[in-house]
Amino acid sequence: MAKVSILVMLVAMAAALPGRGVLGSGQKAPYRIHTLFSVECQNYFDWQTVGLVHSFKKARQPGPITRLLSCTDDELKSYQGMDLAPTMVVPSMSRHPKTGDWYPAINKPAGIVHWLKHSKDAEQVDWVVILDADMIIRGPIIPWELGVEKGRPVAAYYGYLVGCDNILSKLHTKHPELCDKVGGLLAMHIDDLRKLAPMWLSKTEEVREDRAHWATNITGDIYGKGWISEMYGYSFGAAEVGLKHKIDDNLMIYPGYTPRQGFEPILMHYGLPFAVGNWSFSKLDNHEDDIAYDCGRLFPEPPYPREVKMMEPNPNKRRALFLSIECINTLNEGLLMRHAARGCAKPKWSKYLSFLKSKTFAELTKPKLLKPKGLKAEETVKQKLTDEAGRTHPKIHTIFSTECTPYFDWQTVGLVHSFKLSGQPGNITRLLSCTDEDLKKYTGHDLAPTHYVPSMSRHPLTGDWYPAINKPAAVLHWLNHANTDAEFIVILDADMILRGPITPWEFNATRGRPVSTPYDYLIGCDNVLAKLHTRHPDACDKVGGVIIMHIDDLRQFAMLWLHKTEEVRADKAHYATNFTGDIYESGWISEMYGYSFGAAELQLRHLRSSEILIYPGYVPERGVKYRVFHYGLEFKVGNWSFDKANHRDSDVVNKCWAKFPDPPDPSTLDQTDENLLQRDLLSIECARTLNEALRLHHVKRNCPDPSSMEEAAISRKLGRYDRSYAAKSNPMPTSVSKESSKEATPDAKFSTLSLWVVALWIFFGLGFLTVASVLLSGRKAKKTKGKSYRSKRRLSHSGFMDERY
Repeated sequence: MAKVSILVMLVAMAAALPGRGVLGSGQKAPYRIHTLFSVECQNYFDWQTVGLVHSFKKARQPGPITRLLSCTDDELKSYQGMDLAPTMVVPSMSRHPKTGDWYPAINKPAGIVHWLKHSKDAEQVDWVVILDADMIIRGPIIPWELGVEKGRPVAAYYGYLVGCDNILSKLHTKHPELCDKVGGLLAMHIDDLRKLAPMWLSKTEEVREDRAHWATNITGDIYGKGWISEMYGYSFGAAEVGLKHKIDDNLMIYPGYTPRQGFEPILMHYGLPFAVGNWSFSKLDNHEDDIAYDCGRLFPEPPYPREVKMMEPNPNKRRALFLSIECINTLNEGLLMRHAARGCAKPKWSKYLSFLKSKTFAELTKPKLLKPKGLKAEETVKQKLTDEAGRTHPKIHTIFSTECTPYFDWQTVGLVHSFKLSGQPGNITRLLSCTDEDLKKYTGHDLAPTHYVPSMSRHPLTGDWYPAINKPAAVLHWLNHANTDAEFIVILDADMILRGPITPWEFNATRGRPVSTPYDYLIGCDNVLAKLHTRHPDACDKVGGVIIMHIDDLRQFAMLWLHKTEEVRADKAHYATNFTGDIYESGWISEMYGYSFGAAELQLRHLRSSEILIYPGYVPERGVKYRVFHYGLEFKVGNWSFDKANHRDSDVVNKCWAKFPDPPDPSTLDQTDENLLQRDLLSIECARTLNEALRLHHVKRNCPDPSSMEEAAISRKLGRYDRSYAAKSNPMPTSVSKESSKEATPDAKFSTLSLWVVALWIFFGLGFLTVASVLLSGRKAKKTKGKSYRSKRRLSHSGFMDERY
C-alpha cells in the first residue's frame, strides 16, 4: 500500500508540473533546441542534477536536455546515478591526458566537443542552451526570444573576467577587442558552437598552462590558482572565431542578490552562499552529500513566504528573499520526487512537505515568461525600460570613479552592494584610474564591473599632484572607449550608498537640462572666479555629487569638464577661501569648479534637487525619501562616530571579516525629538549598509569561519580604537568627495606617534623584566648564604620592586 501511495503521489505531482522534459520529437527546424550541462561522477553533482532536471521540466523548457557525464572507467563501475538525467558519458579530462594537470573544469568544453562529434542529437538541433549544474530554471529559455542570432550568441555578464581588458587577452587571442566577459547562461546557434567548441577547449588548455599570468591582478581570480581558465577559454575562443555576444544581465541572478525592478530572472545560479534571516545555504557545505539517495532527507527548510513578508518591509528586497527561498524549495521538491521514483517509503507528514505539494507553492513557482523585447546588440540599440504602469523609459547607465587603493575599494564594495539593493535600472561601471605599477599589485579587480583608465593623479604635462582630476579624465576616457546604448548617465562618487533608484524621468532630466544636487559652498560662481573661467558666469550652477545627464550632453561636455578643471587648478592666484570657499585654500575643489564652469560654457543649466542626496548626520526634511547617502563628512550617533578619512589605510576588503565599528542599536535612541531621531536612524542605516556589504563580500570570498580565525579577532578590534581625536567639524560640506590630503595628516601623525610610544613602553618593560630575572637567578645561585642574609636580600629586592613601580 505504501508503494501504491507513493506512486499515486508521484503521478499527481508530475501531473501538476507543466513539464516538457522530453520535447525533442515535436520540434521542427529551424526551432529545435537542446539544453546541455556538464557534471562529474560525484554525489555533489548528483543532487545538483536532480534540481536542474526537475526545474527544467517544471519551467517547460522546450527540447531535450543532456547531461554530459565526465567519469573515469573506475568511477563508472561504482556510480549509482545513471538514471538521474538523460546522459551521455564522456571521457574524463580531470587529469589531463598529456600534461597530468588536475583541472576538472576542463571537462565542460571537452564534453561539448565530444557531444558534437558523437551524439546523433547534435545532428538534429538548431539552437543550444548551455547551463551549469548548480542552476534552477524558472521559465523557458528560448534563444530567439533572447535575441540570439547566428553569429551573435547571448550570455550573462561575468564582470570579474578582467583578463579581457589587459595583457591576458592580448596573449591569448588575436582579437582582444572581441573578448566578452560572459558566462553562466550561454545560448547560441549550433553552427556557432561547432566553430567555437574546439577553440574553447584549446584556449582553456592554453590559459591553464600560462601559470605566469594566473595572478589576481591579471585574471581577477581571487585565489590566483588558474581555476577560471575554462571561463577565459570560452571568452578567448569566442573572440578567436569572431563571435561577439549580446549581453543580458537580467536573465540570470544569484540568490541573495536583488533583481532589477521590471525584470523577472528566468535562471537562478546558486554558486554563492545566500541567507534569509537566520537560515542560510551554501552548496560548498554539501560537497560530499548523498542527499539524492538518502530517502526522506531534504535540505533544511527555509522560512515560509508569510514569514518573509514580515521579515522585510522593502518590496524589492523582499522580492530577493522570495527568490532565495524559491531556489531551495524547488531543489527540495526535486529531491522529494527523486526519492519517490527510487521507491523510498512515503515520508511522514510535515508542514513543510504539505507546503511543497500545495497549490500556493505551485502558483508561486509556475513558469516565468520573458516579456517580448527583441534583445539587440548592446552597443547599437537604445533599449527601453518599462515601469509598472507600462510606460517606456530610456536606458540608464551608472558610473563612478575610483583609484587603486584600499580606501576606494571598501567604498566600492559599499556602493555596488547598495546599487544591487536599490533597484537602480541599468548597469554600473567603476572607472578605475591606476598607473601601470599600481595595476601590477592591485587585487580588487572583481569588486565591480570595471573600465580601466590611465591615471592622471600626477598630471602628465605639469607634474601637478591632483588625484581629483581623475574623475573628469575617467569619464572622458569611458565615453571614448566603451560602448553603451544608454541615453542617460548617472554619475556618482564612490563614497555613496544608494537607497533607491535615481532616474531621469522621476527628477525631470532631459537633453539639454541635466539634474544635480545643490553644492551651495561653490561661491566662485558668484564672484570673479566665474568671470575669469567662463564666458557665461550667469549660467554657473552650484551643483555636484549626483549628476543625471543625457549622453549627448555628456559627450559635448566631458572634454570641457577636464579642461576647465586643469584651468582652475592652474589658477593658484585664486585659491583663497574668499574666492573658492575652500577652507584649505589648496585648490582641492578645482574639479568641482571645472564641472560648473564647463557646463556654463555650454550653457547647460541644471535642475537642482535637494531630495536626491543627504549627508548622514544632517537632519532630513520630513517626507523626503532620499535616494543617496553621501558619507563624505564625519557623522555621529551619541558617542559613536564615523569619518571615512580615518580609514584611508584600512584594508577591510582583503582582511577576512574586517568591518567598521557597529553603530548603536536603533532601540537605544532618544525618542523625544523626532528630527534628531530621524537623523540618527539615517546615520545608522548608512553605517549598517556599509558593514553588511563588507560581510557579504567576505562571504563571497569564502572566508573561513570567523570563530576559528585569529585574523577575525584582529579585524574586530577595528571597532574598538579610541575616537577621541575625531576630525574637526566642518559646518559646510567642503570635503564631500575628495577631502584635502591635509585633512587626514594630523590623524596619520598621531597614529604613528602612538605606535612609537607603545613600542617604547614595551621595550622598557622587557628590559625591566630582564634585569629582574638576572637578579632573581643570582639570588638562587648563592646557596651558601645564611637564612638571615637571604631574608635581607629578598627584603632589599622587594624594596627595589616597590620603588620601581
